[in-house]
Amino acid sequence: MRRNAPWLRGLWTGAEVTVTVGVVLLLLVVHQLWWTNRQAREGAERKVEALEREWESGEAAEAGDGDADEQAAAPEDLGELAEPPPDEGNHRPTTERKPAAPRTPDYEQAYAVLSIPKLGVRVPVAQGVSKQGVLNKGYVGHYPGSAQPGGAGNFALAGHRNTHGEPFRYINRLGKGDRLTVDTKAATFTYTVDRTLPQTSARDSGVIAKVPRSIVKPSYGYSEPGLYITLTTCTPEYTSKYRLIVWGKLTAIKKR
Repeated sequence: MRRNAPWLRGLWTGAEVTVTVGVVLLLLVVHQLWWTNRQAREGAERKVEALEREWESGEAAEAGDGDADEQAAAPEDLGELAEPPPDEGNHRPTTERKPAAPRTPDYEQAYAVLSIPKLGVRVPVAQGVSKQGVLNKGYVGHYPGSAQPGGAGNFALAGHRNTHGEPFRYINRLGKGDRLTVDTKAATFTYTVDRTLPQTSARDSGVIAKVPRSIVKPSYGYSEPGLYITLTTCTPEYTSKYRLIVWGKLTAIKKR
């Protein structure tokens, strides 16, 4: 019995270490798959509510200032009034509106809300696609350099498919005709899903180009300028090897 004691103690110690490591790994999995989702979703929901309160209070503050047409004239949509030209000859003053220079939100600032009714998703959109400052908060990130909501070109977005709120987990279920809406302080923009790309390289920059077209699979995408939206996420699930792409076109604008 005494001869076996050291061996038994070693076996017991090894078993304890194995169980401890297993418990730690289990806790890490629970944290990654459950706790990060819960935290991110709660934070994203609070941000959506904060944005909506901000927009509503802004509208209330503007109520009564000018007529209805002036209140509806958001710089992002209609531009500013052009200065009337000198009255030379038959020239007459003009009230045509010229496009305003696009205003880029501050980096990591949440400034819009993306809704995907088919999936029950309603999530903030923030400037940039950093993990720590945007995606890991459960937000959807706007690719810098791509169009803003309702703008000509491609409004390109990224979101987690797994963990940290996973807002894009089920975008593979979207198909032609499904609606996406983007709410901003100025208007609600409705896009309609038009095409999907089930899998492409993580470095396929063509999918978020102004005229989106895959450079890896050129048969997927568009060939003419338009007003597009692009959703990008990782695929297969729980990996980041490839990208899944959903494209849509702007089909309606409703001013606030």
